[in-house]
Amino acid sequence: MSPHSDLRPYLRTLDAETLADLLHAQAERDPELRHSLELRAATQSGDVSEAHRLLDTAVTDGNGEYTAKVGAVLDTLQRMLDLGSRADLAPLARRTVDDISEVLELSGDHAGDLGDRLDRAVELYARACAARPPDPEKLADWILEVEFDGPGRPSIDLADFATALGEPGLRRIKSTVDDVLTASGPGHRRDVAERLREQLAEVHGDVDELVAILSAKPPRRDVSLKIVRVLRAAGRHSEAIAHAARALTHDKNGHAPEPVPDDETSRRRKEFDAGPDRETFAALREAAMADGKWTTQRRAALARLRELAAEDVRHADELARVLLDDGRPDEAWRACVRFGASPELKLELAERRAAEHPAETIPVFREHVEELIERKDPQAYQEAARRLKLLRTLHKRADTSDEFTAHLATLVETHRRKTRLITEIRAARIALPKAVSSPRAPR
Repeated sequence: MSPHSDLRPYLRTLDAETLADLLHAQAERDPELRHSLELRAATQSGDVSEAHRLLDTAVTDGNGEYTAKVGAVLDTLQRMLDLGSRADLAPLARRTVDDISEVLELSGDHAGDLGDRLDRAVELYARACAARPPDPEKLADWILEVEFDGPGRPSIDLADFATALGEPGLRRIKSTVDDVLTASGPGHRRDVAERLREQLAEVHGDVDELVAILSAKPPRRDVSLKIVRVLRAAGRHSEAIAHAARALTHDKNGHAPEPVPDDETSRRRKEFDAGPDRETFAALREAAMADGKWTTQRRAALARLRELAAEDVRHADELARVLLDDGRPDEAWRACVRFGASPELKLELAERRAAEHPAETIPVFREHVEELIERKDPQAYQEAARRLKLLRTLHKRADTSDEFTAHLATLVETHRRKTRLITEIRAARIALPKAVSSPRAPR
């Protein structure tokens, strides 16, 4: 049999049980297939919580396992979109884009499978937004943040999101683009603004504006060809021919970039390199934002902080605090998950995150409850009971109430002699397991 023979006719001759055994055996050898099948089983009803839980754990895995889990999530997203699912898939799709972007920023490698998955995630997010449009201005803000303040990947094509953005979202993007073009000199922000301005003209079908933008660029063959295509698509054939004729006779000149001066950003960067911490990062951010160089500087500075966090867990708190100061609480949380952090900081971040991501924060609150119980004083027991009540709520939101019941039973059995603790749990109106008997001696 040829290596490229179509096996489907043969497979159709097999009974369902044999096929199931074959598929199961292959899934045991292929992590990506296993995760994909697990997600298919878990999302048959349209519930995407299992996909979120898979992403919750993916960040702690190695690159291969992470790529496999993300691939399974993307397969699920595509399948549900193809089937016309009524579920709102945009939050999951956006989270996948953000997660992959952060992992790629950490690794600094945008090539290979994970880079391809990021492009696919953006495409699926655009489809999910078109199917169930989110708030257009919030979507516009996300696109602006990715483009102006992100790590340089992904690059958003506004045409893919035009339907979901509508006029309110496109107007918001145009307003920001106009402000940047008015205020910024040469640099990353202006380059991004000019690219978005070109895309806005394309989305709005403004041929004159688009031709003017393209004509203002340095003469290049690809730019000239695009102008010709735009004019021909608009039925302006004589103008297209005239432009093509001019382009053929135009000399192409290149200009070397001017050397970068020793400015305030450069000085602040030297200070950060000498002592990378929260204070020098803030000073670098202030100078680089003023100079329009923050995106590049931020990427390099965070890469250094992550290197330190990977070498010594004591630096993890500094990295997380820097990310919080930079207005990126999600990244701060993932940094703590990846590199570790002090119990105090983990608890602070869990309290910020609990409402939207209950499943992720449950382990942190469980650890805190155990730490409180070990203090063996009345106030700590009272706080432990209060945290148990919060845990009950989080498990309910995460659809894992049975896990809370089992955890509570184990905890109460372990600490059954601590009379005051049991009293505080009852006072918090938390139903105790029936198997709990009266403690013999108070502690």
